[in-house]
Amino acid sequence: MPSGFPTLPPLNALRIFEVVARHLNFRLAAEELGVTQAAVAQQIRGLEAKLAIRLFTRMPRGLALTDAGRSYSGSVRSALSMIDEATRLLTPEPLHVTVSVTPSFASRWLIPRLGDFSERYPDIDLRVLATDRISHFHTDGVDIAVRYGAPAFGPGLNVECLFEQRIIAVASPMLFKARQRPTCVEDLQRFALLHDAHDHWPAFTATLFPDHASLTAKHLRFNQTSLAIEAAIGGQGIALATAAFVSEDIEAGRLVQVFTLQLTVNKGFYLVWPHRMRSAYGLQVVAQWFREQAGSS
Repeated sequence: MPSGFPTLPPLNALRIFEVVARHLNFRLAAEELGVTQAAVAQQIRGLEAKLAIRLFTRMPRGLALTDAGRSYSGSVRSALSMIDEATRLLTPEPLHVTVSVTPSFASRWLIPRLGDFSERYPDIDLRVLATDRISHFHTDGVDIAVRYGAPAFGPGLNVECLFEQRIIAVASPMLFKARQRPTCVEDLQRFALLHDAHDHWPAFTATLFPDHASLTAKHLRFNQTSLAIEAAIGGQGIALATAAFVSEDIEAGRLVQVFTLQLTVNKGFYLVWPHRMRSAYGLQVVAQWFREQAGSS
């Protein structure tokens, strides 16, 4: 059966010609292609022989394209680009979903669960952007976010409550080996109170001990909730934390809940994503996974 392209040179020779035309140097072309310099020169000589035309002028240092070679290199590069693009379309790229969360949410809730996501959805490349600033969906390339606060978060957004914020007091069990667990204001004064940027201690103690004045205990302050929790695990004092952030630490015995009180505030953690979704399938999978994980928190 006759060939549909009777004048087409070998594709390997054309590929090598494109590389040599970019570098104008046999040695550099050979390094890019992973072959010997002699093999590159042989392919170029063979191509010139088949075309019966000089493509390069040999110079004392390197090469120069002839007029014919310069015109031919542009056409060959365009043709190879089209083949490359067609081949790429045959193999879809992995789905990329970028989620924006706060650093404390990432370290205390999301990261311990990522192994489950990777195992269940190996076809989705989940990218975590941990930042305290509010990421913008379009300019920052964010697909979905977990935001702390209370709706509304802006126009054109889907908003769904992931879980309410329930604040509990936690400490290392080692903290109570030498001193009994506090049951009154006087007991609590003997421990350092660990604060984060949200500073829920005044509301917590006012609810727990409504008939007492402000505490005069020692205070340690951190700008991140995760740091206050780590300090509590290290036995530095008593911290207030979102229950979902410390559930695994309590289960593992690294922390204990100091009081039975759970303070519910009028803010929570919300899934937020634009009405117009760039990656509908991947985003839906990620959102459903977040819901499942929050349900088991």
